[in-house]
Amino acid sequence: MGLLVNIDNGGTLTDICVADGPKIYRTKTLTTPFDLSKCFFDGLVKVSKEIYGQEDIVSLLSTTDHIRYSTTQGTNALVERKGPRLGLLTSGSMSDGALKSSPEYGGLFDALVGGRVAAVDVAQDDAALAAALTREINHLASSGANRIVVAHGGADCAGVEKRLKSILLRKFPQHLLGAVPILYSHEVVEDEDDPRRTWTALLNAFLHPAMERFLYNAEHKLRNNKSRNPLLIFRNDGHSARVAKTIAIKTYSSGPRGGMEGARAMAEHFGFKHLVSVDIGGTTTDICEVHGGQVREDDHGKVEGVEVSFPLPNVVSVGVGGSSIIKAVDGAIRIGPESVGSEPGPACFGLGGTEATITDAFLLTGLLDPASYFGGELSIDVERARKAIRTHVADPLGISEEEAATRMETAWAQKVADGILAFTTITPDTTLAAFGGAGPMVICKVAEAAGVNRVIIPGLAAVFSAFGLGFSDIAHQYEQRLSDPAQIDACVDKLMARARRGMYAEGFALEDCEIARCVRVSGPDGERELPLSDDLAIAQLGDNFTVRLDVSKAMPQPTIEGAFGAGNAPAVNDGTRHLMTEGQFADVPVYRVEAQSGGASAAGPAVLEEKFFTARIEPGWTIAFSENRDVLLTRDGA
Repeated sequence: MGLLVNIDNGGTLTDICVADGPKIYRTKTLTTPFDLSKCFFDGLVKVSKEIYGQEDIVSLLSTTDHIRYSTTQGTNALVERKGPRLGLLTSGSMSDGALKSSPEYGGLFDALVGGRVAAVDVAQDDAALAAALTREINHLASSGANRIVVAHGGADCAGVEKRLKSILLRKFPQHLLGAVPILYSHEVVEDEDDPRRTWTALLNAFLHPAMERFLYNAEHKLRNNKSRNPLLIFRNDGHSARVAKTIAIKTYSSGPRGGMEGARAMAEHFGFKHLVSVDIGGTTTDICEVHGGQVREDDHGKVEGVEVSFPLPNVVSVGVGGSSIIKAVDGAIRIGPESVGSEPGPACFGLGGTEATITDAFLLTGLLDPASYFGGELSIDVERARKAIRTHVADPLGISEEEAATRMETAWAQKVADGILAFTTITPDTTLAAFGGAGPMVICKVAEAAGVNRVIIPGLAAVFSAFGLGFSDIAHQYEQRLSDPAQIDACVDKLMARARRGMYAEGFALEDCEIARCVRVSGPDGERELPLSDDLAIAQLGDNFTVRLDVSKAMPQPTIEGAFGAGNAPAVNDGTRHLMTEGQFADVPVYRVEAQSGGASAAGPAVLEEKFFTARIEPGWTIAFSENRDVLLTRDGA
């Protein structure tokens, strides 16, 4: 088996994780928002040096079986409203008013579509309809729309939209230079909820151009560097597919889903009944949970508060991260939501940043060592951090820089804890999983503020979302709405033909794939699934249901190994660090994660450190190491 490469592109850092059998290589590189293909390839070049001792991307790619990739590009595009100017052409009962049912919906509609809306009467004959369509499309284009979504409301949505498409292809051939792309809601998803289907099509249209340009550019560069297989996109449903078989909206929140899949595998391995994952990056903290072995997700997920037709992971993103801007406002410390990102970065990076961040505070309180931070690859400057904290926090509050840094840490940890408590209910069975570059930093403080007594820090915490991408297969869903149970067999045959073509495009025969067949029925309690083998239930179906095939091809996946409590040897001490703890500086022991054996243990106060993360272990917490370098923290007396 060849190498398996996982890449998670975040707002501040891009993480790379490579599995060579049981051996894992990992690294990080700064995200380059002006050209994401640059950090994509920078990361591959960097990890090739980890593997071969020198930069050799051709050898890396020629021996790699699969590259799985997730990106925040779509999420960031929506947050920043950087995308095409959409136009909307409606017919039937669909109208822009139906898409603005609340201020939240209305605000997003105004940002993406605004007044670029037109309508046509489909009751006209073809000649009159063609004239009306020509007039309205020209109107939308002249109003500034450079992508147009067509959405019909009412019965036979697909049939009506196909009729409109037939006319529009003749009037506006796609091969003409400057032709405005015209997209049809039924081709994105089949959903009887007209506003929800239309919103899904609009969001997909908005995300599509930037994703398409970048992903095909990255795939082209991979081919030029002797990559053996197509780039695989990790989707927000926990599966992967090649670029040409993925729609843009499926990339939304795919990064957090990677962390969730890793958390699910970890919960299963260690037997955690309720695992709450806290993924803290440079800009945001993503909080999600695994309960009873199941990742928490919504049947109809929400994108910026707007319900869409696809399931999405239920994840809350709190505007607090390692690069969040911290300042004193009206006598109190305010955390984010603004971030300095990777450029210019925290003040201590020395890249031009002057705002105070939690990274600067961690440096001032002694948690971060300039010689070992980021594996010693990134120089950080204590005096720059001190100046930023003095200017923006200490002087406005009339306190010392060290006290300001301590208060910044407390406020930062409390904001993360508040996000956890708003998201889920804490029980004695709850375990926090801390990962991401900043996740482990002061996780004991976060746990104490949230009332949690047990924390696990994965050995691959710094790249855990990238690692989690590996727990995915290549999979697709095929579905069709029906109104007559007698049509099910013929429908399944059609879906099987589509599945055969789709999996062939992925490089696999349908006979080598796993296929699950079901019927989905909407009811007052939500949607439920019926297996096609349940003849009695199928016979009692009403006139509105969906037949679905889930087709998957198993992919090589990593394994989680090791256990806690296998021994009771003291952890290996790697010197001390002068650390602010309980209000004063003291020398505390430092434990390098890489140096510990399974069963080793220690107690706080201490500093836990590995190449890409650092954690302060508070007094009253016990540290245990597994054979796989995972770390379990338990509060005394719990």
